[in-house]
Amino acid sequence: MTTKWFALLGMMAAGPAAAQGVVTYHNGPTRHGDYTVPGLTAAAAASMKLDTSFNGVVSGHVYAQPLYWHPKNGADSIIVATESNTVYALDPTTGAMQWQQTLLSPVTSGLGCGNINPEGITGTPAIDAATGTLYLDAMTNNAGNLHQMMYALSLTNGAVLSGWPLDIQAALNGVGIEFNSKYVGERSAVLTFHGKLYAVYGGRYGDCTPYNGTVVEVDPTSASVTGTWQTRATGGGIWAQGGIASDGGSLFVTTGNTINADGYGDGESVVKLKPGLARSDSNADFYAPSNWQSLDGQDLDLGGTEALPVNLARADGKMSKRVIAFGKDGNGYLIDRGNMGGIGGKATIVQLANGQIKTGPAVYSTAKEDMVAFTNPSPVGCSGAGIMMISLKPKGKSPITVDWCAAYSGDGSPIITTSDGTSDPIVWVVGAEGDNLLHGFDAKTGAVVFNGGGTALSGLRHFQTLIAAGGKLYVAGDNAVYAFTFTKG
Repeated sequence: MTTKWFALLGMMAAGPAAAQGVVTYHNGPTRHGDYTVPGLTAAAAASMKLDTSFNGVVSGHVYAQPLYWHPKNGADSIIVATESNTVYALDPTTGAMQWQQTLLSPVTSGLGCGNINPEGITGTPAIDAATGTLYLDAMTNNAGNLHQMMYALSLTNGAVLSGWPLDIQAALNGVGIEFNSKYVGERSAVLTFHGKLYAVYGGRYGDCTPYNGTVVEVDPTSASVTGTWQTRATGGGIWAQGGIASDGGSLFVTTGNTINADGYGDGESVVKLKPGLARSDSNADFYAPSNWQSLDGQDLDLGGTEALPVNLARADGKMSKRVIAFGKDGNGYLIDRGNMGGIGGKATIVQLANGQIKTGPAVYSTAKEDMVAFTNPSPVGCSGAGIMMISLKPKGKSPITVDWCAAYSGDGSPIITTSDGTSDPIVWVVGAEGDNLLHGFDAKTGAVVFNGGGTALSGLRHFQTLIAAGGKLYVAGDNAVYAFTFTKG
């Protein structure tokens, strides 16, 4: 596929500031995690270093990816949301606080299960660049009422906009839809798309029930729910970091294991949705492997990662429209997104890991090739452990091939930078809950171009995702935001 095609999609979906800002998870609705950083070649990457003049102080644990707000008029900001339900805008040069907003209290007890405490803002927020609004979901404790709440904040000063927050539980219960925040978690990124806001929900660590994988569509002009989709069986949580992705027309989610399901109930699936979220029972609009019941029984969610739309170049010059996802079963699933095939439908399934794949992948796309990088605890097909790069082809005996593996210790989610949209591709990832270092790899060969510089970061939570903006790399950790700079060659 062409990089230009997806760049245009990102601008249409995110608004006019998207070319210079980072307004959503992995820098666009495709969730590809691709960034253009002029001057960041492999040689320049060797000069990468921690910017000691940047002092970004926040309060709370951080699981969400930071964002970068680049308004038409006014100062740029790094936006960081914490589990303490506090949102910060920081100066991207100095780290000085521009504003902060503290929402309703996070939850510290009373949940059915989970491993995040306190639990507040876990999923990455989203910016509507056209209106200068930040949208986020927060788990809140309001006088003992534990509810998932959707907020809209002004990016000018952090003020909560009139009519917000929206109580997701109350809105769904009010129309007869089961949703109990005591059991429902939200760790996936919010998406703004075609004038609507989308959030997805699953369970928590421990799979305490009842919960269902849930997609909610919200009209931001009225702060009201305008569409919902849920798994029919209990469970089937939607929990990947990117949550929901789009190819410009359709929306895609992956679901996890359903619980004690007598028959197929939308678990272990890649599901295609349309705005409005009307349910489709057509085989063209979902895929589930034929062994979905076995995956259920072993808690090996297909939904370990978000489903990424890719357009693969064919010899006839046309594009082969696919979607790729990775599961806790260690498999990669490459599926025709125009006709997904239903249960046991035609798909390329390749075992890539002897362990679970569950961090957000990143995609490097050119007119000739599509390559996907992801962390891999136990690679199949090449030596080394920690991170893997694969190539995708539209057809043939091996539509998924392994390009390289490299040593890496951690549970971060990678991004890919190029110097001009195509040249000098580099995979960047932090060793969250591992060595806590920033790592850079040549995307073509896997050669190390930066190995931390001897600076271990503090408080990096699993699945942490860095961003590239304003000529720097930014990483958010507990109570701190870090900036890395480099010298252009």
